[in-house]
Amino acid sequence: MCGINGFNFRDSDLIEKMNKEINYRGPDGDGIFIDENLSLGHRRLSIIDLSPKASQPMNSFDNRHVIVFNGEIYNFKELKKELENDYPFKSNSDTEVILAAYKKWGHDCASKFNGIFAFAIWDKDHKELFLVRDHLGIKPLFYYFDGSKFIFSSEIKAILKHNIDRKLNISALNYYFRFLYINGPETIWQNIYKVPPASYLLFKNNQVKIEKYWQITDFQDYNNRNEIKEILKKTMSRAVKRQLIADVPVGLFLSGGIDSTIILGLMSESTSGPIKTFSLGFDIDIKDDKFSSDYLLARETASHYKTDHHELIIGPQDIAGNLEKVIWQMDDLVANPTQFSIFLLSELVKKNGIKVVLGGDGGDELFGGYDRYYYYNLIEKLHRLPKILRDNSINQVIFSLLGKNKIYEKLNLTEQIDIFWSFRAQKEKIVSRFLKPEISDLRSVRDYVNKNNFQSISQSLDLAKMMMKVDVDTWLVDQSLAQSDKMSMVWGVEQRIPILDKEMVELANKIPTKYKINNSKQGKLIFKEALREYIPDSIYNKQKTGWFAPTAKWLRTGMKDMAYEILSESYNPEVKDFFDFSAIKEILDNHIYGREYALNTIWSLINFQVWYKQYSK
Repeated sequence: MCGINGFNFRDSDLIEKMNKEINYRGPDGDGIFIDENLSLGHRRLSIIDLSPKASQPMNSFDNRHVIVFNGEIYNFKELKKELENDYPFKSNSDTEVILAAYKKWGHDCASKFNGIFAFAIWDKDHKELFLVRDHLGIKPLFYYFDGSKFIFSSEIKAILKHNIDRKLNISALNYYFRFLYINGPETIWQNIYKVPPASYLLFKNNQVKIEKYWQITDFQDYNNRNEIKEILKKTMSRAVKRQLIADVPVGLFLSGGIDSTIILGLMSESTSGPIKTFSLGFDIDIKDDKFSSDYLLARETASHYKTDHHELIIGPQDIAGNLEKVIWQMDDLVANPTQFSIFLLSELVKKNGIKVVLGGDGGDELFGGYDRYYYYNLIEKLHRLPKILRDNSINQVIFSLLGKNKIYEKLNLTEQIDIFWSFRAQKEKIVSRFLKPEISDLRSVRDYVNKNNFQSISQSLDLAKMMMKVDVDTWLVDQSLAQSDKMSMVWGVEQRIPILDKEMVELANKIPTKYKINNSKQGKLIFKEALREYIPDSIYNKQKTGWFAPTAKWLRTGMKDMAYEILSESYNPEVKDFFDFSAIKEILDNHIYGREYALNTIWSLINFQVWYKQYSK
């Protein structure tokens, strides 16, 4: 729902320009508020209370406070009952409930909400601006501050409507090429930052102060497996029911995997009539199970639940034809070809009259769905053995016979950051080939990750649980959720994430790793067991394969000429001091002719080149 903008001076023309820049986030209306030292803007996507009474910016009943809000508060009806004796409500919107909660609880109001949200409240009397971002960072919120000028928005491109210096953040650039996204609070621009998830920002007296209002502190494991399953089922059911709240129809992104299948099953219990489901496949040999299996399973699941199912098949021409638009919409640097799938699928959702879809993000990070969590668990078990039993030629031969030489190399790492780096970062030997020595700064990235993600984490956690938490704090919010929001909201479609409901996240962190992962590389065990009744056998018994786009193959065929053009030195002459273009050509040649697989590196460079051409001036 919506897009928000603002800054700390009066300029009605400029706030209108910011609104116009992100008008797709709110095609149903717009509004501005101008004060002596403040301008606020809002683009509206009407989902709860479609009447003009819910329009924004919205003033409190006494006109002291004004709010611009993006998102949904799922528990707003419960909060409204609690607040109705203190506040004279005039609408049925969740926006007004935020205002009432702020009046009663002040800055503590954020901890009362269950939802996806980014909002700003201006206190006219105290001249204080209060910005808040939701618990998991599902809704984006950026700000610029140079010591005097303060600007905020749902998207960076609106901030860039101001006359500000566009200086690249070289540390963030280094992070990007090693992780394919930029971990907050940094962005690719100097002086532009992300408000961290579960945090509020106060701007007063030309000072910025950021505080956490929520964080996971209780990791105490439940021990009763049956009790966990019962609690998990009830919690997930409540999350789906909460997120169905809307005054418009709600659909579902159906991937064919466990997570979206469970959500569909729970939706079907609370929805009358066929649910509209949407799936995407690729224009490639149907026998290629890696790329087609989830699409075909989604079709089976849709049939099982008798949904109103819609399918979309895309090919390399769809990637090439939408390359500039998708990268423009992503705003900040995120290199992941699945952006195009979300972008095109969201367009299909919009064409079918749906404004809200549920998605299955988060299940793997909370319940150990990726192979790497199995290996983290294995590493911790091996670390309990004497080194002489871990590091020996017999183990090396065994892993070699299994084709797991790279995994063997990781098993003897002892530092948490080294283990994380070995599984999550791009290979330094390839990054160092194309990134010039005067630009490359490996140490700054390692220090950043260590400080932001490992120094503050509880050392009492087992390794797998720790790495799940780090993944939630890093790539989930800054890659997965970032692209989900940007690629759906460009079509005026809001994506909601039931598995990342606040209660679900708190519960997942209390579940022992042994109930999530077994010794056969199967993950999400307890999650699947608890919700077994909603999973058809064809889905339940399928080994997880991940969701891939055949971009590596397409780069060798329909997208080859485009890749060579974009990765040439002449495409962006201004960045010749950043990259060794002869090395880039060699990497691209090797990939195209099958000598070296380098999709991530090639795509990160294509993404950067197109982004830089669009945003550098």
